[in-house]
Amino acid sequence: MEEGFDVGARLRQLRQERQLSQRELAKRAQVTNSTISLIEQNSVSPSVSSLKKILDALPVSITAFFAGEEPSHPRPFYRAEELTEIGDGVLSWRLVAARRPDRRMSVLHERYPPGADSGEDMLEHDGEEGGVVISGRIEITVNGEVAVLSAGDAYYFDSRLPHRFRNAGDTECVIVSANTPPSFSDGGEVLHHGQSGAEG
Repeated sequence: MEEGFDVGARLRQLRQERQLSQRELAKRAQVTNSTISLIEQNSVSPSVSSLKKILDALPVSITAFFAGEEPSHPRPFYRAEELTEIGDGVLSWRLVAARRPDRRMSVLHERYPPGADSGEDMLEHDGEEGGVVISGRIEITVNGEVAVLSAGDAYYFDSRLPHRFRNAGDTECVIVSANTPPSFSDGGEVLHHGQSGAEG
């Protein structure tokens, strides 16, 4: 998660604003009571898919969860350290211009360590997504079709088709991707690859 960002405190704040008990939120999100408690205590770092399920139950978008205030005149350039980390501690998904209020797409710098994937469940959500593999190899499944892409290869598909991303290799895979509409900022909408979140 983003360095210095208190995931537990933020989740507790949002839950209490909605006057929900840990038990009620867990029931809505279909996770165990202890999951909510452990996340709020920062005893565990939730996976992207787990965090997404919990935020959908509030509902709050991933972007709104991590966002602070964007200046009134959004800037055009972002340094590497200014990208917002929305990964799960294993996968790294760094979102460009996360706090921009009128963002119409999500652009991600994604890193999949060896063996990492976007989760056991296939992902499905509105929109389209595409990306280019910068380094390493990634196995992508889209609606039953499977391909392994290497550096320079690309993908583009309708996000409503069931999809999943998996690094079956022994080196990190880096991808730059985009999706529209910006799933990360639509409250309650599914993440980009599970965006994400996990990616998928």
